[in-house]
Amino acid sequence: MTHLPRLTAALVATGLLAASCGSDADDATPTTDETDETVTTDETDTADETVTTDATDASDPAGVTLVAYESFPTEGPIVEQFDAFTAATGIDVEILIAGDTGTMLSKAELTAGNPEGDVMWGIDNSFLSRALDAEIFEPHVATGLDAIPDEFTALVPNGEATPVDFGDVCVNYDIGAFEALGIDPPTALADLADPTYADLLVVQNPATSSPGLAFLLATIDEFGDDGWQSYWSSLVDNGVAVVDGWTSAYYEQFSYAGGDRPLVVSYGSSPPFEVLFAETELDAAPTGVIDDTCFRQVEFAGVLAGTDAPDEARQLVDFMITPEFQATLPMNVFVFPTNSEVELDAAFNDYAVIPESSRSVDPDAVDANRSAWLDEWTDLVLG
Repeated sequence: MTHLPRLTAALVATGLLAASCGSDADDATPTTDETDETVTTDETDTADETVTTDATDASDPAGVTLVAYESFPTEGPIVEQFDAFTAATGIDVEILIAGDTGTMLSKAELTAGNPEGDVMWGIDNSFLSRALDAEIFEPHVATGLDAIPDEFTALVPNGEATPVDFGDVCVNYDIGAFEALGIDPPTALADLADPTYADLLVVQNPATSSPGLAFLLATIDEFGDDGWQSYWSSLVDNGVAVVDGWTSAYYEQFSYAGGDRPLVVSYGSSPPFEVLFAETELDAAPTGVIDDTCFRQVEFAGVLAGTDAPDEARQLVDFMITPEFQATLPMNVFVFPTNSEVELDAAFNDYAVIPESSRSVDPDAVDANRSAWLDEWTDLVLG
């Protein structure tokens, strides 16, 4: 869950990539220049790309492959942490980019027991029960789990996976665009169906995108099992745009990034990114968050069942909840660390949004109804 295309440019400009000179960011569309090899990513969410960290020797039998969603960083401080892990343990780390979360999970289901990698990063609470039903993870009670609050570990009470970060999926708005339109931005989910905001909203397909599914669940939380359908029909009548993933929604459709839609499903942590990595210094965030739309998202890492390197995979999961690794998440993945011992960077904390009350849907209800909800949504919205 990151903003990598502009993040890379900002890091280069500020010299933060000096320690990993020769690497560029990878978010599904850009080219990733690796120290030892050049990896060109594909624009489709279904393409897998493997990025080898600087310390990796592909012939080393102790190596592990981390499977991650399309926007997981493949350079910078995150990779430097993996290099430190390699230096300490002798275990090399490769990053395999596997599309958006839904696509990544679909691939993992097809290869359950014979996985493409050893550890997976990025399955969130809206997809978790599906992943557990497919038995893609090998249970592992991580070392250091006592630093993670019960609200997160309660979702995986038997170590089915490990909570690694959290945040909120929220509708974001372009402040300048609304000023130019001469209207106030919406303040509630119901407002998005108002004709005042016709043709202004872009969302992600919940079948392929984790923020898209989170937004669908937010509407189910608000309008109930019998009411969300009419709400979505109203959104369709109001000109909602639907794309496959977050990257397309934010960087192609959202007006602040050059598109024509000033409302986008994104994250409560998107505004600080826009401030911290703006091309010119900003005194205030140029984008805002509609608190009423926010749905709590928790992301997990897990040991993939059938891995050829289970011991090494468990060590990597343990490492990814250490304070040292977790401290890199806010400024590089723009999420909150689950490790409560990590002190947040003040610049991130000042602009990130944590609503007083985030929306949620009971995991058992999601498990029981997800397929039916997605089928119904597809019929209503995509026809």
